[in-house]
Amino acid sequence: MHILILGGTTEARALAGLLHAEARVTSSLAGRVASPRLPEGEVRIGGFGGVDGLVEWIGGHAVDAVIDATHPFAERISFNAARAAATAHVPLLALRRPGWVPGEGDDWRSVASLEAAAGALGGLGERVFLTTGRMGLAAFADRREWFLVRSVDAPEAPMPARTEILLDRGPFTLDGEREILARHRIDVLVTKDSGGAATAPKLAAAREAGLPVVVVRRPPVPEGVPVAATPEEAAARVLSRRWECRVR
Repeated sequence: MHILILGGTTEARALAGLLHAEARVTSSLAGRVASPRLPEGEVRIGGFGGVDGLVEWIGGHAVDAVIDATHPFAERISFNAARAAATAHVPLLALRRPGWVPGEGDDWRSVASLEAAAGALGGLGERVFLTTGRMGLAAFADRREWFLVRSVDAPEAPMPARTEILLDRGPFTLDGEREILARHRIDVLVTKDSGGAATAPKLAAAREAGLPVVVVRRPPVPEGVPVAATPEEAAARVLSRRWECRVR
């Protein structure tokens, strides 16, 4: 059994480790991070060239199943995977960590896009901790606030004129996030609803500090694609071939 994992996430690496001893596993990474953490099994880096390229790769490498374990905001590859799986007549499963849920004391502003997040900043403060990654900073380029931008690799222009770059990779700690908010005198946090524990401490630190948080909602999984919440659930379903449906 040959399983193609569209990966790059912590969950994708864990899933590859669970499946590696039971099946042939190939993990595909987009190549956007300079030094990615590599999973067990075979690894390919780079895009497929759209839906047609993915269909060709699936057929040419005798793939029996595809697991979309990409970042919850990797919308394009998720929809390409759905179309390619339907065309190639192979089952597709999405692995998505649960999203974050606000709790008592949280001051969250839910928005649909990075552009909406930029628009929501008015009146919330002058010093922004922007943790949406290095892509999409153009949405904030016209803002006058000061931004602390955290990303794994250095971002490229366009970006806000008043920007400090913090290169770092999770998982992060609550003490570390508290220190960042205090040292940089942060007024407001902007994040995507990525879910998971690795980057969640910033939300707790913001809650403790009484800071507003602008949260970009994640895009939906393509219609008809079954979803597993954990690597363990995904591995069990794949190995037992318990697929709810094929994408049409």
